[in-house]
Amino acid sequence: VQLVESGGDLVQPGGSLRLSCVAAGFTFNNYAMSWHRQAPGKEREFVAIIGTRGTTTYADSVKGRFTISRDNAKNTVYLQMNNLNSEDTAKYYCRAQYLGSYHWGQGTQVTVSS
Repeated sequence: VQLVESGGDLVQPGGSLRLSCVAAGFTFNNYAMSWHRQAPGKEREFVAIIGTRGTTTYADSVKGRFTISRDNAKNTVYLQMNNLNSEDTAKYYCRAQYLGSYHWGQGTQVTVSS
């Protein structure tokens, strides 16, 4: 099982980024995919999830600014992040979940700073 995130970068407040997570080694279509983030000195927190049928849920802190999507043909989940602010600075992790099984990627760093 492998999850590889990319797309993290340094961006100015108000800017946008799109994160990608490419999956391999499991049946991607069967898994709900989610994004989580962890800022320095803080616990990892939920950001967004997309189910196998495309149903989405967001943390209140990102609702209206972030959009999660998936491309089952490419085994990829995306996180479009708009109107970024300093509180979005964190390492972003992709997670695959199916029943009681979870798999995590290594993360990609997003830094929002002027």
